[in-house]
Amino acid sequence: MHTKEEKLAAFGRLLDIMDDLREKCPWDHKQTFDSIRQNTIEETFELASAISRHDMTEISKELGDVLLHVVFYAKMGSETGDFDIADVCNRICDKLIFRHPHVYGDAAAKNAEDVSKLWEQVKLKEKDGNKTVLGGIPDALPALVKAYRIQDKVANVGFDWEKKEDVWAKVHEELDELQAELAKEDGGEKEQEFGDLLFAMINAARLYKIRPDNALEQTNLKFMRRFNYVEAKAKEQGKSLKDMTLTEMDALWNEAKAKAKD
Repeated sequence: MHTKEEKLAAFGRLLDIMDDLREKCPWDHKQTFDSIRQNTIEETFELASAISRHDMTEISKELGDVLLHVVFYAKMGSETGDFDIADVCNRICDKLIFRHPHVYGDAAAKNAEDVSKLWEQVKLKEKDGNKTVLGGIPDALPALVKAYRIQDKVANVGFDWEKKEDVWAKVHEELDELQAELAKEDGGEKEQEFGDLLFAMINAARLYKIRPDNALEQTNLKFMRRFNYVEAKAKEQGKSLKDMTLTEMDALWNEAKAKAKD
């Protein structure tokens, strides 16, 4: 691992390169906050994908891409005189110190749960912080992640189940309501009822310390591995999936499951 001096030198090198690119590269020079916003979103998803795969080489690479965007925005901010990279670093440092009174102050926190509750209390006291418990949740968050954040924030101020096991009654209640709605001819509220069931399931995941987005992504990847196996085996047999029966595909699917357990 590198020394602190080497890390600072590497960061300084990135800042120097960003200066050069804004001055000398026509493409980089013409970019704006709006023009690279979508790229930033894509880079964040690519980082998340690498993390899901636990691919450390790719994580390091994608972190560099995300860091480049941070430096890019800071450079553009400095050109308009609004802020620069020092402001970005100092603001997050000040926020971290303020939000960790159990490290930099007199507050006490025995475990991670205590810290989470302390964070919500501290954030409400911030000079420019959110005035409401749910005020800081970004509108553009993916719905699944947003649901988790909503539930986590209200739990940190005491709005939560007394016992985590109690959530299952709510899950079953929402499932019953969804099935009743689906049984109707019109089923006009089926989307809302399905959303209620998902919200209850996400709440259950939170209570049992499961990240629902991570859990779903693991299942996505598992399904893709198994289906890719089915497709590859079908090709080896000279068959098209469209021409295979469901029974034939199920047999290959079960092979894929069995191999995963080897």
